[in-house]
This record gives sequence, structure tokens and C-alpha cells, in this order.
Amino acid sequence: MDQTVTYNIGDVLTEIGKVTRADLDRAIEVQRQTGQKLGRILIDLGTVSEEDLRLAYGKLLQIPIWEKKKDDRYPLIEGIPKIFFVTNRVLPLRVYDGMLDIALADPQDSLLLETIASATNKQIGVFAGCEKDILASLESLYEGEVKEEDTVTSSIEVMEDVEHLRDMASEAPVIRLVNSVLTKAIEVGASDIHLEVFERNARLRYRVDGVLRELTPPPREIYNAIISRIKILAKLNIAEKRLPQDGRIKMKVAGKEVDLRVSIIPMSHGEGVVMRILDRTAVMLDLEKLGFNQEFLVKFRRMINKPEGMLLVTGPTGSGKTTTLYAVLKEIISPEIKIVTVEDPVEYSMDGVNQIQVNPQIDLTFASGLRSILRHDPDVILIGEIRDRETAAIAIQSALTGHLVFSTLHTNDSASAFTRLMDMGMEDYLISSCIIGVMAQRLVRKLCAKCREAYLPEAEFRKTTGLKEGEPLYRPKGCDECNNTGFKGRKCIAEFLYVDDAIRRLVLAHKDSSEIMKEAVKRGTKLLWEDGLDSVRKGETALDELLRVSSDTEA
Repeated sequence: MDQTVTYNIGDVLTEIGKVTRADLDRAIEVQRQTGQKLGRILIDLGTVSEEDLRLAYGKLLQIPIWEKKKDDRYPLIEGIPKIFFVTNRVLPLRVYDGMLDIALADPQDSLLLETIASATNKQIGVFAGCEKDILASLESLYEGEVKEEDTVTSSIEVMEDVEHLRDMASEAPVIRLVNSVLTKAIEVGASDIHLEVFERNARLRYRVDGVLRELTPPPREIYNAIISRIKILAKLNIAEKRLPQDGRIKMKVAGKEVDLRVSIIPMSHGEGVVMRILDRTAVMLDLEKLGFNQEFLVKFRRMINKPEGMLLVTGPTGSGKTTTLYAVLKEIISPEIKIVTVEDPVEYSMDGVNQIQVNPQIDLTFASGLRSILRHDPDVILIGEIRDRETAAIAIQSALTGHLVFSTLHTNDSASAFTRLMDMGMEDYLISSCIIGVMAQRLVRKLCAKCREAYLPEAEFRKTTGLKEGEPLYRPKGCDECNNTGFKGRKCIAEFLYVDDAIRRLVLAHKDSSEIMKEAVKRGTKLLWEDGLDSVRKGETALDELLRVSSDTEA
């Protein structure tokens, strides 16, 4: 079946006269807010019927239509429980010659098709069906079977045996399914893979451009085998289920070397997994390409070429702080300077940079690593994160004794870095003496250049932001290019606080972060909100996206 299409289900429904453009735009807006499938939204809105959707899928994908008949008989598929078919709206139609024909309410779900093919080891024939008919036929198929709860419970109990898990994890269907999950995540540009388990079902999500997207989950009955397969790949203890475990997987996808940082934690119904994807080829270690504006880069470059002092990058987890610091190192690296880093973990190897991996199990912490590298006569030191008093004290001392120090802090804005360090027990005069600048940053999703649409904002918004009469803003729409999200890629927005004598006096006087920020604004600091608003006005991102990531810093 060829599922390569040049237009989507909404286009087909419009073409055959089942929905208007206005109906479709309304449904796309709901999809953007809820993440639901477009067809399901159109049905819930009362715009189309299930029969309309079935016909549209048939036309879109060039697949046959399945219609429920009173005397039809359907096969029971060994190893896949009723709950999987019900949850995913799938009906097995017939098995023959290595083939399995199925009817689906959403025949565009490629990962679901891969999952079924992996679990059954058969080629899949796809028919477009109505959800209500599929569910009714499943009830008829499983009539007289044991209770769903009993099936799930007994399957889980059987799979608790470690050797059985190891055997299952080595079977071809489980291997293919895990490989499919990993490969698809890398292909769509995901930064993380989340696998979670509950009493009766599992959940699979990818984080793409900072937002989680839900995909078809693996069958609950083979979930433990999937986790065991991941443990084997990450060289973890397959028998340990009571304690958290961390590991790494190295793999090659489409000729690219990719690292996955694996974290497994015990939960009430099994183990949860998060895999962080470290694709070196996808990371832009270039300050120009990270999306910073030129006015910011002029000030920032002046700071990163200073001979000594401390420069901090702040923001929440996932705001791109580490990537920014790697881009800084790439820009300043030269044979004339020695650069040493202490990181947890070392995410990207850089030629010409001496990188140390923190390992608390052998007492190699940020603090102990810092003490050692100072004896190696570095010019530039990068500390992955200042987490505690000891690390902060050594970092400040390093900055005061002729080293240029880069590090990160978890604070919402740039001015809060000073109060955070004081909360760690650092003296105000040391803080004010060593810090030369603080940058706060966020990542915003970029509007898809192919499908973004212009609109005129309300008069009140124009007035408060200085927009000219008739000056448009842009919002997401959705197309095949951006997987119907309206966004593709991310960029940085930032505020940079340059530390001068006026700022130092406020730090020495123990003024709070709001007063420090007010003074910084007077002296030319552009707030995160203002930098983001510039990106909105340029059509690079949407106003709602800016509000999502920077509402806590809005002026």
C-alpha cells in the first residue's frame, strides 16, 4: 500500500464536498490546542460522519473500504489482546499466506501498522473502516472470552520471569518494534522518547520541538519485553526493577552516529523509560544559526572573548543552555587557549576541548573535577551546571584568579542568578567581582515557512506593542511539511544582562532580582519578552508560542 500523499485528509474531505474551508480551519485550530487526530475532531464537531471519513481515507490512501456484514467471522490473533485492538480501533479481518488483513478507523497511523506487523510477523493489508462498526465487531469476536482484566493480569504475571523476559527481548518482533520506535524518533527529529506503563495500557510519546506528541503505544502484554530489550541495548541489569538505572545506547541510523541517554525508573505498574536522543549532526553549534539577533550577539561576543570572569547562562531544563555554551566554545576555540570542561554528561565530543565526565560513584563530582583541572593550567573552564555551594565557590574562585568560566544555572531570568548564588551561601562581594554577564534564554518553535498565515491583531495589542496599522502577524496553520503542526524547528530568544558598576552596587546592597532587572533595563537590557516579540513581528514565531515559553517574564 502506497501511503505517500501530497495532500491530507482535510483536503480530501473538502474536495468531495463534505467540509467547508471554514470548518476545516476550525478543526485545525482545535487540533493545534488538543493534539487530537483531525478526523476525530471533525466527527466530534458534527462536521462529518464516520462513513464520510472512511470514504475519504479510501480515496486519500487508495485502499479498499470495509463494510460490516451480519454473518462475517473474524480471526482471533494469538499474542495480541482485545484491549490493544479496542484502544487502537483495529479489527482483524482474515489471515492467509503470511498476510493479515485489518480494518482501521485511522489507516494513516504508520507506527500502529508497524507495531502489528512486528507483533504478528505478517504483512499487513489495510482497509478503511468505521469506528463504531470496528468496535461492535470486536465485541462480537471476543464474546465469551475471559475477562479483559484477567487476561492482562495473567499475561503480566507470566512475563515477570527474568529468563522469559530475556528470551522475549531477543525475539524478532520485539527487536523490530524497538528498532522502529528508535528509528522513527530520529527521523522526525525528536529530542526524547517517553515510554510509560499503566494498569491496562502503555503510552509512547516523542518530544519534538519541545512539545510531547502521543503515538500508537506498544501492546501492554509485551511492554516488559520492550523494556528488557532497551536494557540489553543500554547494557543495564535486566533483573533489576526496584531501583532507577541509567545507561547509553549507540546506534547508526541512515549513516549517522546517534547516542541515546537512557533513564529507567520504577513506577507503580512497571518501569518508565525516557531516552534522550543526542544526534551530533542535528545540533547547530553556531551562534549565528541558533537564532540570536545581531544586537544581542555583539554584546555577547564581547563577553565571551574576555580574558577572565564568569558568564552564566540561565533558564529551565530544555531551554538550550548547554547547546549555547557548546556554540560558544566552538567560536572561541584556538591553539592559543586551553579549554577544559566538567560535564554531566558529556553530550557532544569537541576536538580541541578537554572534556571530563562527572561520575559520582567514584567521587568524581563537579567540585572535585574542578579542583583537579585547575592544576592543568586552563584558560577557559566550562562547568555543566552550578548545583551546590562547593561547586559555586570553586567556580567563583577560578573566575577571580585569571580564568574565563562559563556555566549554567536554573533561574527564570538573568537577574535571579545573583540571588540564586547568594542562596547557595556565596558572598555578595565575590559574586559582584567575578560575574561579567548573565544570559537568560528560551527556545520557541519556529513557524513553518510553507504554511504560516498572516492575520491582523486586535487594536489593543497593536497599541501596547507598537505595531503599525495594517502590520500583520503570523500564526500556525499546518501542512504535510510540518506534520500538520504549523511549526518546524526552534530558535533562541534571549536577554543579556551586562554587569557594570551600577549592577554591582545593587548586588552588594542585596537588592532583589526585580530591582536589579529594572536597572538593567534602564541600561539597555532587552527582556526575554521583548526579544521574543521581535521574533513574532518578523514572522519567525507565533504570539501564542511566545506566551507558552515566556509568560513568567512578560513585561
